[in-house]
Amino acid sequence: MKGVNGFLFTAWFSCCLLFFTQTGKAQLQTDNCPTTKDDHLWYGLLSLNNAAVLSFEFRIIQSPGSAGADVWAIEIYNADEVIHVNEVSVTSDSLFFKMPVFDSEFRCRRMSADSLSGIWINHARKDNNVIQFAAWNEKVIPVEKCLCSTFSGKWEVEFNPGTPDAYKAIGLLKDPHCADLIYGTFLTETGDYRFLSGYTFVNGSDSMFTLRCFDGSHAYVFRARKSRDGTLEGDFFSGAQGHEKWLAKRNEKFELRNEDSLTFLKPGFKKFDFSFPDLLGKQVSLSDSKFKNKVVIVQIMGSWCPNCMDETRFLSGFYEQNMLRGLEIIGLAYEKTGEMSKAVANVERLKKRFNCTYPVLIAATSNDRVAAAETLPALNQIMSYPTTLFIDKKGKVRKITTGFSGPATGLYYDKYVEGINAFVDKLLRE
Repeated sequence: MKGVNGFLFTAWFSCCLLFFTQTGKAQLQTDNCPTTKDDHLWYGLLSLNNAAVLSFEFRIIQSPGSAGADVWAIEIYNADEVIHVNEVSVTSDSLFFKMPVFDSEFRCRRMSADSLSGIWINHARKDNNVIQFAAWNEKVIPVEKCLCSTFSGKWEVEFNPGTPDAYKAIGLLKDPHCADLIYGTFLTETGDYRFLSGYTFVNGSDSMFTLRCFDGSHAYVFRARKSRDGTLEGDFFSGAQGHEKWLAKRNEKFELRNEDSLTFLKPGFKKFDFSFPDLLGKQVSLSDSKFKNKVVIVQIMGSWCPNCMDETRFLSGFYEQNMLRGLEIIGLAYEKTGEMSKAVANVERLKKRFNCTYPVLIAATSNDRVAAAETLPALNQIMSYPTTLFIDKKGKVRKITTGFSGPATGLYYDKYVEGINAFVDKLLRE
C-alpha cells in the first residue's frame, strides 16, 4: 500500500504485538467494565513520536443492507465516549474509513482474518500527518485488579514546567471501579483534552498510569509516575512529533483564570461586526436585518477543532430550544484547508453530523490566530478555538468566553451549561 514499507511495517507490527503482550494486559477489561461492548473487540495501535504507542479499542459492525449489500460501521471507544463511524468501505483485502467531523481517514490492508495494517492520515495537518497503524481482533481476557495507589481526584498541573511555553491545567482523574482502569481529562484555559482512558500499573516500586485518546483529531498519550511525595511526573505525546513534560500535585482548590476575562473588545470599540461568506458564497454581516433586536451568539471555531465539535453539539440543541424566543447563532469557521471548496465541504460535514441549523460562515481558510485576529479587529486576541461572544438585543457584547469545557470535564461542563442557560435566558427577557 502506498506510504507503507511492507518489511518495515511488518517488523513494527510484530514489535507492537510483543509490546501489547508484555504491557497491554492491563488494558483488557472484565465483563463488568463500562467500556466493554462485547467479548470480541479490535485493538488498534498508532505509533506516536517514535516514543509512545497509542492503543484504542474499536468494533467493526456488519449489517444487512436494504439493497442486499452489507452495510459496515465502526465504533471507537474513549472512556465514556462512543464514536460512531459510518463512512466505511470494505473489500476482500482492504478496509477504509473516514472519521466523522474531522478530515482524517484510515487506509488498511487485511493481513489475516484477525489483523490489519495500514496508515492513519490527518489531512488537517500539512506536515507529519501520516502515522502507521496496526490492529488485531482478540478475545477480551479478564485480569486481576491492580493494587496501585489511587490517582483519583483533582490535580494542579503544569505542562512544559520551567520553560517559556509553560501553561497550567486542571487534571481531573477518576477510578471507574473496574480492573485497573483510569479515566479523566486535562482542562486548560483554551479547552480540555476530551475523553481520556487508560490503565494503572506498578513498575518496580513506582505507581504509574497511562491515559490515551483517539477521536479522529486528537491522538494523545499521557504517562505519569507518582513520586514518593505524592506528586506526578509525566510525559505527553501527541501526533507524530509532539512531546511535552508535565508535573502535577493534588490541589482541590486550584482553578484557572476566569474564561470570561481573557478575550475582550479593544478600547474604542463599542460594538462587534463582521462580513464573511456563507457556504453558498453569500456575504453575511452581523448588521443584517435578520439579527436586529435579537440575542446573538457568535461562535469562533473550526471544523478541525475537537472542543469546537463539542460546543457545536451543545449549541445546535440550544439553538433549537431557543430560536423561537429570539436567539440567533452564527459560526465563524477558520479552516486549515488553504482553499475555499475544501473548507466548505468540511464545515458541511460538521453541520450534518450535529444537525446544525444555524449559519456557519467561512471566515478564513487558515487557523493562524494572529491572522485570524486581523479579520476581527475589535478583539484584543483570538487566544483559543472556540471563542464565543454573547451579544444582547441592542448589539452590545455582554460576554466573551475563551475555550470550552466539554462533557469530559464533568461538573465543569454541567456548570457551563447551567450558566449559559441562565445568562442567555436573562438576555432574552431584557
